[in-house]
Amino acid sequence: MSKADAFTQAGKTAVLQNIQGTIQFLQKFPPFNQMENAHLAYLVEQCQLRFYATGESIIKPSEGPVEHFYIVKQGRVVGERPHAVKSGTETTFEITTGECFPLAALLGERATRTEHLAAEDTFCLQLNKLAFIKLFALSNTFRDFALRGVSSLLDQVNQQVQQRAVETLGMQYSLNTRLGELAMRHPVTCSHDTPLRAAVKLMHDQQVGSIVIVDERKTPLGIFTLRDLRQVVADGVEDLGLPIEQRMTQSPFFLSPDATAFDAAIAMTERHIAHVCLVKDKRLCGVVSERDLFSLQRVDLVHLARTIRTAPRIESLVNLRGEIVQLVDRMLAHGASSTQITQIITLLNDHTVSRVIELTLAEKGDPGIAFTWLCFGSEGRREQTLLTDQDNGILFEARDAAHAAEIRGKLLPLAQQINQSLAQCGFTLCKGNIMAGNPDLCLSRAEWSRRFSAFIREATPENLLASTIYFDLRVVWGNEQGADQLRQEILDQIADNRLFQRMMAENALRHQPPVGRFRDFVLARKGGEKATLDLKVQGLTPFVDGARLLALSNGIEASNTLERFRQLVAKGVIEPLDGAAYEEAYHFIQQTRMQQHQMQSRQNQPYSNRVDPDILNHLDRRILRESLRQAQRLQSSLTLRYQL
Repeated sequence: MSKADAFTQAGKTAVLQNIQGTIQFLQKFPPFNQMENAHLAYLVEQCQLRFYATGESIIKPSEGPVEHFYIVKQGRVVGERPHAVKSGTETTFEITTGECFPLAALLGERATRTEHLAAEDTFCLQLNKLAFIKLFALSNTFRDFALRGVSSLLDQVNQQVQQRAVETLGMQYSLNTRLGELAMRHPVTCSHDTPLRAAVKLMHDQQVGSIVIVDERKTPLGIFTLRDLRQVVADGVEDLGLPIEQRMTQSPFFLSPDATAFDAAIAMTERHIAHVCLVKDKRLCGVVSERDLFSLQRVDLVHLARTIRTAPRIESLVNLRGEIVQLVDRMLAHGASSTQITQIITLLNDHTVSRVIELTLAEKGDPGIAFTWLCFGSEGRREQTLLTDQDNGILFEARDAAHAAEIRGKLLPLAQQINQSLAQCGFTLCKGNIMAGNPDLCLSRAEWSRRFSAFIREATPENLLASTIYFDLRVVWGNEQGADQLRQEILDQIADNRLFQRMMAENALRHQPPVGRFRDFVLARKGGEKATLDLKVQGLTPFVDGARLLALSNGIEASNTLERFRQLVAKGVIEPLDGAAYEEAYHFIQQTRMQQHQMQSRQNQPYSNRVDPDILNHLDRRILRESLRQAQRLQSSLTLRYQL
């Protein structure tokens, strides 16, 4: 027997002598904790135990297609590759106890792209390729994990979050339910010349709140609802024989039956409607009402949004804000992702801001000047959580500098009152005074244009740091035309300024993800507190800054981070696999942050973005570490792209 064969035999014997202990070990870690016992037993029986001394190579690219699958039983493995810019190597990832490798290379029947080295004395369970293929065929859980990696782990986390929330609330209903499944009955319809009286009688007989007006091909022409009926009565219409087309709402909003309950909720909230038509191949196939959407669940998003938009006083808005925390709890219970929840929080915040502006104009008197209320930062990106402050400004049109100064004098008292009222509603006053009540942020379009030109033309590390937030601008209230023109000017100027792009790239590298080479997380103490990491600054900001830089440099107008990544993939600026990995990582860090805010809210603690990794379970820690590694990868790609 050769020396290699003797080692193999010894490795197999070591596993076989402790099959039960090895199974128990694996059951602590995903995806093995989800696998059937028989499949897990097969895995263990086919494994051998291998030892690698510190610095020893386990697999490397020069060895050709990978022949084994590895699970770290004890120790730590790092991935090393030649540095793209500097001499030497760089660590691209770290694998610790309970984790496995190299899935992508095995599935692709290729060599690894990275050398895997033992970072310390390490024991691995080794599975040969044939046994891996058989296990892949036997176990759906293992196959799903192998094909989808971290994304399938994220699914597990989401399921855990949802389950916990469900247990709390005693209900199970998914916001990802297809609308086609909600619209169980045939829609009530009529033709355009049906008399109003006949249409209302049909609604009454069928006990529905709407009737859809269709042509002979069943294409929706309009919709008539109980709200429209109330308007008919209020207008004193006496002739109920007139055709329904004269009182219907034309070109009703519609979605595909494959759209989700979440899509319908967002649409109803944004458009202040209570019914959504379902259309496939231009034919009406159903109607989903607010009642359909929310009778099965207590996520009363549409009702809350409507109550905010019609609040009679600022005090009413203050009271309503407390309901958003409860809403977020309920949304988690119904399977909403962190991305969906931040979208909803931002939407409700937009409604609150709009109503505060309207109430302030009613109280102070409308100055008769058209203006646009801008938001920046997380609100501009539609990424707000429960912890938010104000980042806003005003844009208006003016003939010249003197005219701008005159308008500013009239708008500033109004803006300052709006800022104070928003603070009452829970939007903390900005410590840096990035608020519309600041004269420097209540500007004509020409003044805003000059300000952005100065940011781009005279970029210094200091003013770049201060200006970054403004590049995520979005209109919350008022005419959007001026802001659209401003945004296009910004994109045109940045596209032509490589020096500014490079400085933005340097700025995007200032917050390093807290993952070290020789340990899980790099933590920092704040005062006498336990060492923690900042999920927002160290976790999310690298993605936000990286996506902003690449989007602005490539003419992409979107301000939302995930949408920026999607459009960057579509334009071929970043690889699809990288884009998906960045999205998943960003999503998980945001989800972890929001769960923490929810917990802090329930315990009446102040919101904090700092988390102690020790309080997370193994799965959450693992995915958080991998997510932060993705932030490192994004920063490395910027270093290479801009030769930093």
